Amino acid sequence: MKPDRGSGSPLREVIGVIETEGDCAEWTFPADPTAVRTARAVVRKQLVRWGLGTLGDVTVLLVSELVTNSLRYASGPIGVRLVRPAEAPGVLRVEVSDPLPDPPLARHATLDDEGGRGLQLVACSATRWGTRQGHSGKTVWFELTLPVPGRG
Repeated sequence: MKPDRGSGSPLREVIGVIETEGDCAEWTFPADPTAVRTARAVVRKQLVRWGLGTLGDVTVLLVSELVTNSLRYASGPIGVRLVRPAEAPGVLRVEVSDPLPDPPLARHATLDDEGGRGLQLVACSATRWGTRQGHSGKTVWFELTLPVPGRG
């Protein structure tokens, strides 16, 4: 899949499409506020392509929160990766990477706070989640259980 260069398409704001075939899809976005909207669009499109549209709302919400955190605290490109791991059938793993090596810190938002709930949303919505450090930053990941075919 090539980025759409047409006007008005959020795909034109993708730095690179690394892979969207098979059981893995991966993109790199600029450290720019438009990355949040673009990440939501390409993730939803890929889930539909895989027949996982029912996971779209929760996946897009959590990706949006993690990409926003990357924009707020890191500088540099943001990676988003969707994986249907062979070693864990029935699971969708989503990873958001950025150049900041520090793991994210959960905030305890008050009722009046406008932010600070992203990691709480991930923790409450995902089956599992965590972080790992890499050579060039960190990755925050979460897993969702795939819907069972034939169940409404």
